[in-house]
Amino acid sequence: MPHPIMFSDDDPMLVRLRTLALGLPETTEKIAHGRPTFRCGKMFAMYGGGEKGTKVRHDQALLFIPDPAEREALVQDDRFFVPAYVGAYGWLGIDLAADSDWDEIAELLDAGFRQIAPKRVINELDSRI
Repeated sequence: MPHPIMFSDDDPMLVRLRTLALGLPETTEKIAHGRPTFRCGKMFAMYGGGEKGTKVRHDQALLFIPDPAEREALVQDDRFFVPAYVGAYGWLGIDLAADSDWDEIAELLDAGFRQIAPKRVINELDSRI
């Protein structure tokens, strides 16, 4: 039995996040567990999810793989949370809002993307800069 869909395609936070994520080379979107996920072969970001150890849902959140060098600093920031399921693998989440720093969100996506993307794809991304 498939998971129920837990997002709306016209959600403005998802639209904005989708634009950023799909702007990374060879990125695809796939619905998994009822939520949009972004992948370059492997998953590097997800839209929405629950908070580990609670029943709190963050339906308008970016779940991402942080840069290992920055993870501890991010955990100390109250804006970030450890998500259910993927948090055990080092992932973090941040709630999105209209006043979010979208440059920061783009950097978080980029960091997650670089954790999983093949070298040739990272080279392609770096050649765009």
